[in-house]
Amino acid sequence: MGFQLENISKNKTVTKEKSFDTSFLQKEITLFGSSFSNKIKEDFYTELSVLLKAGVTLKDGLELIQNAIKKKLHKEKIANISKDIVSGSTLSDALKKQKEFTNYEYYSIKIGEETGSLTQVCEQLGAFFGRKNQQRRNLISALTYPIIILSTAVLVVVFMLQYVVPMFQDIFEQQKVELPAITKFIIYVSEFMKSYGWILLIILVCLIFSRAFLNKKQWFKKAKDNLVLRLPFIGDFVKTVYLSQFTQAVTLLTASKVPLVNSIQLVKQMINFYPLQSALENVEQQILKGKSLSESLKPHKLFDDKMLALVKVAEETNQNEFIFERLNTQYNTQVEQRSKLLSTVMEPFIILIVGVLVGVILIAMYLPMFKLSSVLG
Repeated sequence: MGFQLENISKNKTVTKEKSFDTSFLQKEITLFGSSFSNKIKEDFYTELSVLLKAGVTLKDGLELIQNAIKKKLHKEKIANISKDIVSGSTLSDALKKQKEFTNYEYYSIKIGEETGSLTQVCEQLGAFFGRKNQQRRNLISALTYPIIILSTAVLVVVFMLQYVVPMFQDIFEQQKVELPAITKFIIYVSEFMKSYGWILLIILVCLIFSRAFLNKKQWFKKAKDNLVLRLPFIGDFVKTVYLSQFTQAVTLLTASKVPLVNSIQLVKQMINFYPLQSALENVEQQILKGKSLSESLKPHKLFDDKMLALVKVAEETNQNEFIFERLNTQYNTQVEQRSKLLSTVMEPFIILIVGVLVGVILIAMYLPMFKLSSVLG
């Protein structure tokens, strides 16, 4: 998605189509079609804000963005929004009809229209999705190399269990050697893999392809997100990522003069992380009962002492926007630092696990061989 301001004539008519070149590594990979992804939303809001700031009308701005998109599905979405606006709808109402846009975006745009700050709101939404995409890339960058090492290790172990261990097993059976307990266990695992390995593979593939369906189930989201939160290193990193998104969203809404309770409701719908959604549900109820935001956040371990202290200061000084912006900057810095640290820490940890697994298999196979050589000697 992209545009060129020099192509906008004085009467703001749409000109030649120009596509925005995005590197492969920056694109979001989607399976089974393509939704209106966060990367597309980032470009959409950023470009719309630039066009509105340049004096282009909303209708002409949407047409320029539409003509710059190559993908047919995305082009149709923008076309539908543009048609609704031509029919007399507001941008917020047009977005609400499209299921890809959340209530958070709808209310943010609606507030921008009512207060005459639509350009600023679009710019802030573009920054929100841009930061969200950057955090996603940091997470992928931090986990890619360890996952490659772990996948290679699993393949090595499976190969040894499938082909190497049976070779030793034939030798032991021919020589009728009494096997140690560890060798019997490895042989049992090898036989299990040979008999049921294909079933495990089918189950794994089914789980991967059914992930989109399972993510819609509340019990699965709850179990998955709580499990991720408990993982060493990864859990703390993921928590920091979502706290960064939370503080950025509150900053955007506070700047738009949205009431606190409404801000919590909108953020809860925007951030798809069960522990945070559950905590915000409780926070919302406590605020409605008359408690302050800092008091409502305090019972939840998800929110650290630093956030609680600064939120309390924000309430006392009426500087919510400034404090949450500072918190967001701090959490973003932590995300960048921890993404590098996560990759550095996990690499030797996984190599250690691989070494232990391979070492156990080799020791289990060679112990009977040493015993056999001593008997023959």
